[in-house]
Amino acid sequence: MTTEEENPQKTAPPARSARRALVGRLSWGLADQAASSMSNFVVGIYVARSLGVTAFGVFSLAWVTYGVVLNVSRGLATDPLVVRFSGVSEASWRGAVTRSTGTALGAGAAIGAACLVAGLGVGGRVGPAFAALGVMLPGLLLQDAWRFSFFAAGSGRKAFVNDVVWGVALVPAMVVAARVGSVAAYLLAWGASATVAAGYGYLQSGIRPRMTEARGWLREQRDLGYRYLVENVSLSGASQLRAYGLGAIVGVGAVGAVRGAELLLGPFLAVLMGLSLVTVPEAARVLRQAPHQLGRFCLLLGGGQAVGALLWGTALLLMPGRLGELALGDVWHSASELIVPITLGVAGAGLGTGAAAGLRALGAARRSLRCQLFASACYVGGGLGGAAVAGTVGSAWGVAAATISGSAVWWQQLRSALRERHRDPIPEVRTS
Repeated sequence: MTTEEENPQKTAPPARSARRALVGRLSWGLADQAASSMSNFVVGIYVARSLGVTAFGVFSLAWVTYGVVLNVSRGLATDPLVVRFSGVSEASWRGAVTRSTGTALGAGAAIGAACLVAGLGVGGRVGPAFAALGVMLPGLLLQDAWRFSFFAAGSGRKAFVNDVVWGVALVPAMVVAARVGSVAAYLLAWGASATVAAGYGYLQSGIRPRMTEARGWLREQRDLGYRYLVENVSLSGASQLRAYGLGAIVGVGAVGAVRGAELLLGPFLAVLMGLSLVTVPEAARVLRQAPHQLGRFCLLLGGGQAVGALLWGTALLLMPGRLGELALGDVWHSASELIVPITLGVAGAGLGTGAAAGLRALGAARRSLRCQLFASACYVGGGLGGAAVAGTVGSAWGVAAATISGSAVWWQQLRSALRERHRDPIPEVRTS
């Protein structure tokens, strides 16, 4: 076991060089998120136009479930990696990546098998979709783990190239899926192209994931991993509960309408979902090099995300309806009614991500867990309570109010953590 204190920087880099390096890493992070956003956006638009609102609702349920599983993998495998192994020696990083990616691959295999069995048992419209998702989960989770690993090493270019490979492989896969024309076919195409990118990640890194070392990784990182697991699952689990509850209260078509509106804000939602790829490693570097700048860094990060979301939402409101119909087909009419509340919700979430990155960098897992549990409870309560009162639109407004409230709690906890660290400079969590 090593600590941050055992790897001090001997000399601080010149301010200009440090800023240039930071801009370079953030630029690759933005480029990677743009590639990831584009792939997700194209898949969602293509499926929405091809299948209609009800089938798109089934696809969305599988997508939300993938989000839960992805956050399980991140909490156990890659979140501890980016907190503890960002900016360390190459030997230390390679050893950690071997175990971290093995953990992600093992999680995908185990949960994927469960999804496959459940899907085959359920049948109907939903069953085949979940069976297809189960088959593809190992490749999906491994590809995501490579992205985290590259950003932890400060090699955002490799993460970007990996996502580009996924996007290129996605094109022929979606063409084949369109000929079949089922939800399961589109999920298999999406997952198969991710698996291609996961294989390319092995070629990029020269590191072989070892599932046999997953138990050791979980044991070493248990002080962070299990808290991050609960935190991440509460986030994605809240989304899943809201989606299932909305489908039960209003109908599966309502799930498709919400997903359609989210697609219109796709670039920002994708950035928020994968924000820790860039922000947590960078916040950790700021903490090591200039700890007094951490609060300012987080504020600029969160404020920039919120402003960007508001500008994008304003542009959507000014967009001619025929362009929306061209993008989403039959889904556009119901999705367009949700643009304002979903934009406000995304802006609130963007503001909160700045504080969340700061708490992750500080290793304040207890504080971030409390924040996420509160935010998730508000999300489910607002989403389902709003649905019961005013249907799909009410659910969207309930989620917007919940997200803004949760963001306020994130910032209150970051302020408290920074004051606590100023009084007691000993880190809450030791690195390993």
